[in-house]
Amino acid sequence: MNQPPVPMVGFCAWSGTGKTTLLTQLLPLMVEQGLKVAVVKHAHHTFDIDHPGKDSYELREAGASQMLIASHKRMALITEFDEGRGEPSLAEALSGLNMQDLDLILVEGFKHENFKKIELHRPEMNKTLFFPDDSNIIAIASDAPIPENRNLLPKLNLNNPQQIVQFILDNIIADTTAVAASGTLQP
Repeated sequence: MNQPPVPMVGFCAWSGTGKTTLLTQLLPLMVEQGLKVAVVKHAHHTFDIDHPGKDSYELREAGASQMLIASHKRMALITEFDEGRGEPSLAEALSGLNMQDLDLILVEGFKHENFKKIELHRPEMNKTLFFPDDSNIIAIASDAPIPENRNLLPKLNLNNPQQIVQFILDNIIADTTAVAASGTLQP
């Protein structure tokens, strides 16, 4: 996948580890830093953001293949896909973002795609680590020691969102800014 023009980092973990919970803790801290942040989340199921009885839902159900609803506060585009279509790629999902208005993209899911990720791990869940099989993992955030890591990757405290934000500022945003300033292309 080509790197978007905006710094991006993902969070990968087994279901139930707390990816969404962590993101809801990170976002206010990032906004306090003056960052404009987009979140791209992969869903493994059918979902609705509008509901029966709402005009947008009724129009979509009536056959609109794309339904865009806009107000002075927000805008949302819903695109219907044919049955049997495969999962969307991260690049496809990113194409819906307005990159000019962003400082950072956080990605939840898309764990099998090729981009920088922080793995979330809770040893009490007895799940295997994606690291070291995924070379795109740049750090592990955990609530307990991780013997398998053997100090190969930075370890972040899953219960310390400020530390995770600082890691992203130092290792994702600062790295991207330095690369852009030097005129060197990112891999």
